[in-house]
Amino acid sequence: MEIWINPACSKCQSALSLLDAEQADYTVRRYLEDPPTTLELEDVLRRLRLEPWDITRLGEPVAADLGLAEWPRTQADRDRWIQALAAHPILIQRPIITVDDQTAVIARTRDAVLHATGG
Repeated sequence: MEIWINPACSKCQSALSLLDAEQADYTVRRYLEDPPTTLELEDVLRRLRLEPWDITRLGEPVAADLGLAEWPRTQADRDRWIQALAAHPILIQRPIITVDDQTAVIARTRDAVLHATGG
């Protein structure tokens, strides 16, 4: 299991505390320092069963700079969104837990974290 975090994020800190309480075996990826590639983003989206716009933080200043709120949300534009997430990882919703069973969750709630741990 791997968890993508921003150490400054309170939701990430809560998820890590819960993983520790559950004695989960996990690795931490500070995705702002070690950004995911487009292929990794494709894999995470497949696991999440979501589209790139579903995991994009539109409230970030760079989202406004890019005009993301106005971008079309179609399959034809999917690669453009993924490229934006890869180029600006601050736009990626956090935390994300990828599980060895090829699933993933956006771990913003206690239930989501527990689901990832099988708890």
